[in-house]
Amino acid sequence: MPSAGSDRSVAAMPMPAHDVILLPGAVLPADLAYGALLELLGDDVNAVTKELEVYAGAEPPPGYTLDVEVAGILRTAEAAGLGRFHLVGYSAGGAASLAFAAALPERVRSLALIEPAWAGNERIGAAEAAARGRLDRIMALPPGELMPAFVRANLRPGVEPPPPPPGPTPPWMAKRPAGLRAFMGAFRAGDLDLGTLGRFRRPVYLALGGLSHPDYYAKIADRLARVFPDFTLERFEERHHFDPPHRIEPERLAASLRDLWGRAGAARYIVSGAETPSSPSARAIVRRVATHSESRNDSTASGSAPTTRQSR
Repeated sequence: MPSAGSDRSVAAMPMPAHDVILLPGAVLPADLAYGALLELLGDDVNAVTKELEVYAGAEPPPGYTLDVEVAGILRTAEAAGLGRFHLVGYSAGGAASLAFAAALPERVRSLALIEPAWAGNERIGAAEAAARGRLDRIMALPPGELMPAFVRANLRPGVEPPPPPPGPTPPWMAKRPAGLRAFMGAFRAGDLDLGTLGRFRRPVYLALGGLSHPDYYAKIADRLARVFPDFTLERFEERHHFDPPHRIEPERLAASLRDLWGRAGAARYIVSGAETPSSPSARAIVRRVATHSESRNDSTASGSAPTTRQSR
C-alpha cells in the first residue's frame, strides 16, 4: 500500500487479485515468520497474517481444540471482508488450515501447507505413530528442557539444531511450552475427516524440508498425497522445520505460491454438494465453529488480532 505522502493515487493502485490468510507455527509470531515472504508476493496480493488463537490469552483456552483455530480463521476472514481466499499454514498453522478446509471447504480457493504438524489420526503407519509418541513424551518435560528436546525431535537424525537467537528471550516465548502442549493434546483428540478432504477439488501444495524428521513430516506428506485429488509436493532439500522456506528461501516459495494461486484462479472448480460439509463430523465442526465465533466477537484479545497488509 502507498505510504503517507505518496504521490501514487489510490485509483492507480491495482486491485488485489489474491486474498490470502497466512497462519504461523507454534513458535514464531506471524509477522516474524512471514515478513520476508510478504515483501515478495506482489502488489496484487492482499495478505492477512493471523496469530494462532492458542496464544490469544495468557494461557491456552480451556478445553482447547483445533475448532478454536477454525473459528478464529473464519472470524478473521469475515472481519477482512474475504469470501473465498487462499489459505497458507505452517506447522501448527498447517494443521489448523487442514481443519478449516475440512470444515468449510467452500471458503478455500487453494491450500498451501508448509510441513503441517498434524493431518488427522487416520491411516497412520508405525513410523509416524512412533515419532508422534516421542513428541508426546517430550511434552511432559519441564519448560527449560521441553523446547530443546522438541527441536531435536523434529530434525532428521544427525542434523544439528539451530543455535538460539542472540539477545534476551522475547516475552512471547514464555507462552510457547503451554501452547505446544495444547496443540499436542488437540492433535491426540482431534478428528480430521479425510473423506471430506478427499472431495476437496481445488489445488493443494505442500512444502517439505529434506532435513526435517522423515518419520513425521514426510509421512504426513505421503498420507496427504493420497487424500487430495490435486496435490503438489515440493521438496526443499536443504531446509528443516526450524529454517523453513518462507524464512530462508522466500523467493522460491513466493514463486510456488503464485503458481498455485494462478492455477486456482484459472481452473473452473464447481462448488457442489461434494465440496460442502455434508458428513456428520464436518457438520458438527461447523456448528462448533459458529458457537466459538459468537462467543468471540470481541476478537481484539492480545495475540489474536490479524494483521492485514498489501504485499509488495
